[in-house]
Amino acid sequence: MSESEGLRTESLAHRVPDLAALELLLAVARLGSLGAAAREVGITQPAASSRIRSMERQLGVALVDRSPRGSRLTDAGALVTDWARRVVEAAAAFDAGARALRDRRDSRLRVAASMTIAEYLLPGWLLALHAERPDTAVSLLAGNSAKVAELLLAGEADLGFVEGLTVPTGLDSTVIARDRLIVVTAPAHPWARRRRPLTAAELAATPLILRERGSGTRQVLDAALGGLARPLIELSSTTAVKASAVSGAGPSVLSELAVGEELGMRRLVSIPVEGVSLRRDLRAVWPTGHRPTGPARELLSLTRG
Repeated sequence: MSESEGLRTESLAHRVPDLAALELLLAVARLGSLGAAAREVGITQPAASSRIRSMERQLGVALVDRSPRGSRLTDAGALVTDWARRVVEAAAAFDAGARALRDRRDSRLRVAASMTIAEYLLPGWLLALHAERPDTAVSLLAGNSAKVAELLLAGEADLGFVEGLTVPTGLDSTVIARDRLIVVTAPAHPWARRRRPLTAAELAATPLILRERGSGTRQVLDAALGGLARPLIELSSTTAVKASAVSGAGPSVLSELAVGEELGMRRLVSIPVEGVSLRRDLRAVWPTGHRPTGPARELLSLTRG
């Protein structure tokens, strides 16, 4: 078995350091001392040294240079620390969400959101809401913009978030953010080597990896181009579309919210397009005449912070 095949079969938990190790590394980076970091996380200095060495063996790179003057991150350690910070922040958001689901004592909030908002914006808003209302139990239903409208009108959600061009009949709305769709491909795709922008006509005529009909992304793209070629692949989540594009399956159009990390690491390349605007409004929505109250109103206020 090759090394790459072994990595595919080995559990992610065996390849990625646990949260305790990542939190220790962040403390070393912040305090510049392994001993001070050990005290902060509540372990002995020998235990902290052992934990750092174990993480270095697991990742196969040196993370910390130790000297009598203190501890300093290596170049690799600084990079791993940036990744660790995002993991710990995501874990904090996960923990807040899990606690919100458990704590159904005083109130509840049912949120419906289209996929891009659910995946890339809502976790931070829900984390902030939990800090202010720890007894509010939040349930999240994710789907396309048409599904969000259906849930609100059926009384199965208290507040919704959509990405489409128009507000569905029967709903009131407010703009909470603005977004831009961008054309992306894997670096090996011929478009990545173009010296001039795509035209709107070229984009419209090209089979793309797309979200399903009813999604806000699909609606905006279809309206902006005046029609689309038959999709190369049609998928029901932003994450799946992005993964397909990264794999080299073909070009796609995604929210810039969804692809920042992939663009930064050159797993995807942004392709300029001329002659068309792919900007869109992100909206909070609720049934007409039923302005959000209680935790729904508080969540709505947090989206504007």
